[in-house]
Amino acid sequence: MKKIQVALLGLGTVGKGVYQNLTVHRKRIEEKLGISIDIAVIVVKHPEKHQAFEANALITSDFQTVLDNPSIDIVLEAIVGKEPAFTYLSQSIQAGKHVITANKEMFAHHGKQLLALANANKVEIGFEATTAGGIPIIQTLNQLFQVNGITKLTGILNGTSNYVLTEMRLRQLTFEQALHQAQQLGYAEADPSNDIDGHDAFYKLMILSQVMFNTQPEWSQVERTGISSVTLNQVVRHQAKQERIKLLATVEMINGAPQAKVAPEVLTADHPLYTIDGAYNGIFLEGDIVGTLTLSGLGAGAHPTASAMLEDLAIILRHGEATKRPYLVSTTSR
Repeated sequence: MKKIQVALLGLGTVGKGVYQNLTVHRKRIEEKLGISIDIAVIVVKHPEKHQAFEANALITSDFQTVLDNPSIDIVLEAIVGKEPAFTYLSQSIQAGKHVITANKEMFAHHGKQLLALANANKVEIGFEATTAGGIPIIQTLNQLFQVNGITKLTGILNGTSNYVLTEMRLRQLTFEQALHQAQQLGYAEADPSNDIDGHDAFYKLMILSQVMFNTQPEWSQVERTGISSVTLNQVVRHQAKQERIKLLATVEMINGAPQAKVAPEVLTADHPLYTIDGAYNGIFLEGDIVGTLTLSGLGAGAHPTASAMLEDLAIILRHGEATKRPYLVSTTSR
Protein backbone atom coordinates (compact mmCIF):
# COMPACT_ATOMS: atom_id res chain seq x y z
CA MET A 1 0.00 0.00 0.00
CA LYS A 2 1.26 3.44 -0.92
CA LYS A 3 2.16 5.63 2.05
CA ILE A 4 2.18 9.41 2.34
CA GLN A 5 3.27 11.66 5.16
CA VAL A 6 1.54 14.84 6.27
CA ALA A 7 2.43 17.67 8.64
CA LEU A 8 -0.15 19.15 10.99
CA LEU A 9 0.19 22.82 11.91
CA GLY A 10 -1.70 23.74 15.08
CA LEU A 11 -3.14 21.58 17.84
CA GLY A 12 -6.16 23.54 18.99
CA THR A 13 -9.75 22.38 18.59
CA VAL A 14 -9.47 21.82 14.84
CA GLY A 15 -5.95 20.40 14.90
CA LYS A 16 -6.90 17.84 17.51
CA GLY A 17 -10.02 17.00 15.52
CA VAL A 18 -7.92 16.28 12.44
CA TYR A 19 -5.49 14.12 14.41
CA GLN A 20 -8.26 12.17 16.16
CA ASN A 21 -10.22 11.50 12.97
CA LEU A 22 -7.14 10.43 11.02
CA THR A 23 -6.38 8.04 13.86
CA VAL A 24 -9.89 6.70 14.54
CA HIS A 25 -10.83 6.31 10.87
CA ARG A 26 -7.43 5.17 9.64
CA LYS A 27 -8.67 1.77 8.42
CA ARG A 28 -11.62 3.28 6.55
CA ILE A 29 -9.39 5.86 4.87
CA GLU A 30 -6.90 3.20 3.80
CA GLU A 31 -9.68 1.02 2.37
CA LYS A 32 -11.28 3.93 0.49
CA LEU A 33 -8.11 5.45 -0.91
CA GLY A 34 -5.67 2.57 -0.96
CA ILE A 35 -3.21 4.91 0.71
CA SER A 36 -1.78 4.92 4.23
CA ILE A 37 -1.54 8.38 5.80
CA ASP A 38 0.98 9.06 8.55
CA ILE A 39 1.35 12.29 10.52
CA ALA A 40 5.10 12.94 10.47
CA VAL A 41 5.20 16.09 12.62
CA ILE A 42 2.90 18.43 14.53
CA VAL A 43 4.04 22.06 14.69
CA VAL A 44 2.80 24.23 17.58
CA LYS A 45 3.88 27.51 19.09
CA HIS A 46 4.20 26.21 22.66
CA PRO A 47 5.12 22.50 22.80
CA GLU A 48 5.20 22.60 26.61
CA LYS A 49 1.43 23.03 26.66
CA HIS A 50 0.91 19.68 24.94
CA GLN A 51 3.01 17.31 27.04
CA ALA A 52 -0.08 15.27 27.93
CA PHE A 53 -1.04 14.80 24.27
CA GLU A 54 -0.87 11.15 23.22
CA ALA A 55 1.43 11.84 20.29
CA ASN A 56 3.64 14.41 22.02
CA ALA A 57 6.74 12.81 20.47
CA LEU A 58 5.65 14.28 17.12
CA ILE A 59 5.36 17.83 18.47
CA THR A 60 7.84 20.57 17.68
CA SER A 61 7.90 24.35 17.41
CA ASP A 62 10.34 24.25 14.49
CA PHE A 63 8.49 24.63 11.20
CA GLN A 64 11.74 24.24 9.28
CA THR A 65 11.56 20.51 10.00
CA VAL A 66 8.55 20.38 7.67
CA LEU A 67 10.36 22.13 4.83
CA ASP A 68 13.47 20.00 5.30
CA ASN A 69 11.57 16.71 5.10
CA PRO A 70 11.04 15.73 1.44
CA SER A 71 8.83 12.82 2.55
CA ILE A 72 6.11 15.19 3.74
CA ASP A 73 3.68 15.50 0.83
CA ILE A 74 0.85 17.58 2.32
CA VAL A 75 0.62 20.26 5.01
CA LEU A 76 -2.61 20.57 7.03
CA GLU A 77 -2.87 24.03 8.57
CA ALA A 78 -5.16 24.77 11.53
CA ILE A 79 -3.59 27.90 12.99
CA VAL A 80 -5.52 31.00 14.09
CA GLY A 81 -4.65 34.36 12.51
CA LYS A 82 -2.93 35.56 9.34
CA GLU A 83 0.59 34.86 10.58
CA PRO A 84 2.54 32.67 10.75
CA ALA A 85 -0.01 30.70 8.71
CA PHE A 86 0.46 32.65 5.47
CA THR A 87 4.25 32.41 5.66
CA TYR A 88 4.16 28.71 6.51
CA LEU A 89 1.82 27.87 3.64
CA SER A 90 3.72 30.02 1.16
CA GLN A 91 6.95 28.26 2.05
CA SER A 92 5.27 24.85 1.93
CA ILE A 93 3.93 25.52 -1.58
CA GLN A 94 7.33 26.73 -2.76
CA ALA A 95 8.78 23.49 -1.39
CA GLY A 96 6.37 21.55 -3.62
CA LYS A 97 3.98 20.47 -0.90
CA HIS A 98 0.19 20.50 -1.23
CA VAL A 99 -1.62 22.45 1.48
CA ILE A 100 -5.01 22.30 3.18
CA THR A 101 -6.20 25.13 5.40
CA ALA A 102 -9.03 25.89 7.81
CA ASN A 103 -7.85 29.46 8.39
CA LYS A 104 -10.61 31.76 7.12
CA GLU A 105 -8.99 35.06 8.18
CA MET A 106 -5.71 34.24 6.49
CA PHE A 107 -7.35 32.85 3.36
CA ALA A 108 -9.73 35.80 3.01
CA HIS A 109 -6.70 38.08 2.97
CA HIS A 110 -4.23 35.94 1.03
CA GLY A 111 -6.16 33.21 -0.78
CA LYS A 112 -5.67 34.73 -4.22
CA GLN A 113 -1.91 34.96 -3.67
CA LEU A 114 -1.69 31.40 -2.42
CA LEU A 115 -3.70 30.05 -5.34
CA ALA A 116 -1.43 31.81 -7.81
CA LEU A 117 1.62 30.49 -6.00
CA ALA A 118 0.18 26.96 -6.02
CA ASN A 119 -0.50 27.19 -9.74
CA ALA A 120 3.08 28.27 -10.38
CA ASN A 121 4.43 25.38 -8.31
CA LYS A 122 1.93 22.79 -9.62
CA VAL A 123 0.49 21.89 -6.25
CA GLU A 124 -3.05 22.02 -4.89
CA ILE A 125 -4.77 23.98 -2.15
CA GLY A 126 -7.73 22.64 -0.21
CA PHE A 127 -9.74 25.33 1.60
CA GLU A 128 -13.19 23.79 2.09
CA ALA A 129 -12.79 24.10 5.85
CA THR A 130 -12.50 27.90 5.72
CA THR A 131 -16.14 28.68 5.04
CA ALA A 132 -19.00 26.62 6.47
CA GLY A 133 -17.85 23.81 8.73
CA GLY A 134 -19.03 20.49 7.38
CA ILE A 135 -21.00 21.93 4.42
CA PRO A 136 -19.12 21.16 1.16
CA ILE A 137 -19.88 24.55 -0.37
CA ILE A 138 -16.51 25.11 -2.07
CA GLN A 139 -16.65 21.79 -3.91
CA THR A 140 -20.30 22.43 -4.76
CA LEU A 141 -19.50 25.81 -6.31
CA ASN A 142 -16.25 24.80 -7.99
CA GLN A 143 -17.04 21.29 -9.19
CA LEU A 144 -20.80 20.79 -9.34
CA PHE A 145 -21.85 24.13 -10.81
CA GLN A 146 -19.91 24.31 -14.05
CA VAL A 147 -22.82 25.58 -16.18
CA ASN A 148 -25.03 27.38 -13.67
CA GLY A 149 -24.41 31.03 -12.98
CA ILE A 150 -24.82 31.50 -9.23
CA THR A 151 -26.17 35.01 -8.83
CA LYS A 152 -26.62 35.28 -5.06
CA LEU A 153 -25.61 33.54 -1.84
CA THR A 154 -27.23 34.07 1.54
CA GLY A 155 -25.75 32.23 4.49
CA ILE A 156 -25.72 31.63 8.20
CA LEU A 157 -21.95 31.22 8.34
CA ASN A 158 -21.16 31.50 12.05
CA GLY A 159 -22.29 28.66 14.29
CA THR A 160 -21.52 30.52 17.51
CA SER A 161 -23.76 33.48 16.71
CA ASN A 162 -26.51 31.19 15.49
CA TYR A 163 -26.30 29.16 18.70
CA VAL A 164 -26.54 32.31 20.85
CA LEU A 165 -29.59 33.63 18.96
CA THR A 166 -31.25 30.21 19.09
CA GLU A 167 -30.78 29.90 22.85
CA MET A 168 -32.13 33.40 23.38
CA ARG A 169 -35.28 32.41 21.52
CA LEU A 170 -35.80 28.89 22.87
CA ARG A 171 -34.80 29.45 26.50
CA GLN A 172 -35.58 33.15 26.92
CA LEU A 173 -31.96 33.92 27.81
CA THR A 174 -30.37 37.34 27.60
CA PHE A 175 -27.57 37.81 25.09
CA GLU A 176 -25.00 37.68 27.92
CA GLN A 177 -26.47 34.47 29.36
CA ALA A 178 -26.60 32.73 25.98
CA LEU A 179 -23.04 33.78 25.14
CA HIS A 180 -21.78 32.49 28.49
CA GLN A 181 -23.47 29.17 27.79
CA ALA A 182 -21.84 29.02 24.36
CA GLN A 183 -18.45 29.62 25.97
CA GLN A 184 -19.02 26.85 28.52
CA LEU A 185 -19.84 24.42 25.71
CA GLY A 186 -16.78 25.41 23.69
CA TYR A 187 -18.72 27.06 20.86
CA ALA A 188 -17.36 30.51 21.75
CA GLU A 189 -13.85 31.58 22.71
CA ALA A 190 -12.96 33.43 25.90
CA ASP A 191 -12.77 36.49 23.62
CA PRO A 192 -15.84 35.94 21.41
CA SER A 193 -15.59 39.18 19.43
CA ASN A 194 -14.52 37.47 16.20
CA ASP A 195 -17.82 35.59 16.16
CA ILE A 196 -20.36 37.93 17.69
CA ASP A 197 -19.07 41.05 15.91
CA GLY A 198 -19.40 39.42 12.50
CA HIS A 199 -15.71 39.19 11.58
CA ASP A 200 -15.78 35.41 11.15
CA ALA A 201 -18.83 35.49 8.87
CA PHE A 202 -17.29 38.39 6.91
CA TYR A 203 -14.06 36.49 6.17
CA LYS A 204 -16.03 33.44 5.04
CA LEU A 205 -18.23 35.59 2.82
CA MET A 206 -15.19 37.15 1.14
CA ILE A 207 -13.81 33.70 0.36
CA LEU A 208 -17.15 32.62 -1.09
CA SER A 209 -17.35 35.77 -3.18
CA GLN A 210 -13.93 34.99 -4.64
CA VAL A 211 -15.06 31.47 -5.51
CA MET A 212 -18.40 32.56 -7.00
CA PHE A 213 -17.39 35.69 -8.85
CA ASN A 214 -13.57 35.49 -9.00
CA THR A 215 -13.45 38.79 -7.12
CA GLN A 216 -14.33 40.30 -3.75
CA PRO A 217 -16.21 43.47 -2.84
CA GLU A 218 -14.22 46.42 -1.58
CA TRP A 219 -13.91 45.45 2.08
CA SER A 220 -14.45 48.98 3.38
CA GLN A 221 -17.79 49.12 1.54
CA VAL A 222 -19.22 45.99 3.18
CA GLU A 223 -21.61 46.56 6.07
CA ARG A 224 -20.62 44.35 9.01
CA THR A 225 -22.87 44.33 12.06
CA GLY A 226 -22.72 41.69 14.78
CA ILE A 227 -25.32 40.37 17.21
CA SER A 228 -24.25 41.97 20.50
CA SER A 229 -26.96 44.63 20.20
CA VAL A 230 -29.75 42.04 19.79
CA THR A 231 -31.89 42.05 22.94
CA LEU A 232 -34.11 39.39 24.46
CA ASN A 233 -37.03 41.77 24.09
CA GLN A 234 -36.45 41.94 20.32
CA VAL A 235 -36.18 38.17 20.05
CA VAL A 236 -39.40 37.63 22.02
CA ARG A 237 -41.27 40.27 20.05
CA HIS A 238 -40.36 38.68 16.73
CA GLN A 239 -41.03 35.18 18.03
CA ALA A 240 -44.60 36.22 18.82
CA LYS A 241 -44.99 37.00 15.11
CA GLN A 242 -43.39 33.69 14.04
CA GLU A 243 -40.23 35.53 13.03
CA ARG A 244 -36.62 34.73 13.87
CA ILE A 245 -33.47 36.87 13.99
CA LYS A 246 -30.45 35.37 12.21
CA LEU A 247 -26.99 36.72 11.47
CA LEU A 248 -26.98 36.61 7.66
CA ALA A 249 -24.09 37.01 5.27
CA THR A 250 -25.15 37.92 1.74
CA VAL A 251 -23.25 38.47 -1.50
CA GLU A 252 -24.63 39.02 -4.98
CA MET A 253 -23.53 40.49 -8.28
CA ILE A 254 -25.17 43.84 -8.99
CA ASN A 255 -24.31 45.86 -12.09
CA GLY A 256 -21.13 43.90 -12.63
CA ALA A 257 -19.76 44.25 -9.10
CA PRO A 258 -20.21 42.05 -6.00
CA GLN A 259 -22.22 43.61 -3.19
CA ALA A 260 -22.05 42.11 0.31
CA LYS A 261 -23.46 42.53 3.79
CA VAL A 262 -23.18 40.83 7.20
CA ALA A 263 -25.91 41.78 9.66
CA PRO A 264 -28.76 40.44 11.82
CA GLU A 265 -31.91 40.02 9.75
CA VAL A 266 -35.50 39.11 10.59
CA LEU A 267 -36.69 35.97 8.76
CA THR A 268 -40.23 34.78 8.26
CA ALA A 269 -41.25 31.12 8.23
CA ASP A 270 -41.13 30.90 4.43
CA HIS A 271 -37.39 31.68 4.26
CA PRO A 272 -35.17 28.61 3.63
CA LEU A 273 -32.82 29.54 6.50
CA TYR A 274 -35.61 30.06 9.05
CA THR A 275 -35.22 26.58 10.57
CA ILE A 276 -31.40 26.58 10.78
CA ASP A 277 -30.84 26.58 14.54
CA GLY A 278 -28.11 25.96 17.10
CA ALA A 279 -24.53 25.61 15.94
CA TYR A 280 -25.66 24.75 12.41
CA ASN A 281 -24.76 26.75 9.31
CA GLY A 282 -27.00 27.14 6.29
CA ILE A 283 -26.41 28.40 2.76
CA PHE A 284 -29.11 29.46 0.30
CA LEU A 285 -27.97 29.67 -3.33
CA GLU A 286 -29.76 31.25 -6.26
CA GLY A 287 -28.76 30.03 -9.73
CA ASP A 288 -29.92 30.96 -13.19
CA ILE A 289 -30.64 27.34 -14.21
CA VAL A 290 -31.02 25.27 -11.05
CA GLY A 291 -33.14 27.90 -9.32
CA THR A 292 -32.70 27.81 -5.56
CA LEU A 293 -30.79 25.36 -3.40
CA THR A 294 -30.29 25.15 0.37
CA LEU A 295 -27.40 23.37 2.12
CA SER A 296 -27.05 22.94 5.88
CA GLY A 297 -24.71 21.28 8.36
CA LEU A 298 -22.79 21.78 11.57
CA GLY A 299 -20.68 24.91 11.41
CA ALA A 300 -18.91 24.85 14.77
CA GLY A 301 -16.74 22.33 16.55
CA ALA A 302 -13.78 20.08 15.85
CA HIS A 303 -15.44 17.36 13.80
CA PRO A 304 -17.24 19.37 11.07
CA THR A 305 -14.09 21.37 10.28
CA ALA A 306 -11.87 18.30 10.48
CA SER A 307 -14.31 16.55 8.14
CA ALA A 308 -13.88 19.29 5.55
CA MET A 309 -10.08 19.13 5.81
CA LEU A 310 -10.00 15.35 5.48
CA GLU A 311 -12.32 15.38 2.48
CA ASP A 312 -9.95 17.87 0.83
CA LEU A 313 -7.11 15.50 1.67
CA ALA A 314 -8.96 12.63 -0.01
CA ILE A 315 -9.62 14.74 -3.12
CA ILE A 316 -5.96 15.69 -3.43
CA LEU A 317 -4.85 12.08 -3.04
CA ARG A 318 -7.40 10.81 -5.56
CA HIS A 319 -6.38 13.46 -8.07
CA GLY A 320 -2.79 12.33 -7.75
CA GLU A 321 -3.69 8.69 -8.28
CA ALA A 322 -5.97 9.47 -11.23
CA THR A 323 -3.48 11.65 -13.09
CA LYS A 324 -0.27 9.88 -12.02
CA ARG A 325 1.32 13.29 -11.69
CA PRO A 326 1.37 16.15 -9.16
CA TYR A 327 -2.17 16.92 -8.28
CA LEU A 328 -4.69 19.10 -10.08
CA VAL A 329 -4.55 22.69 -8.99
CA SER A 330 -7.53 24.27 -7.23
CA THR A 331 -8.80 27.55 -8.61
CA THR A 332 -11.38 30.10 -7.56
CA SER A 333 -12.36 30.97 -11.12
CA ARG A 334 -15.38 29.20 -12.54
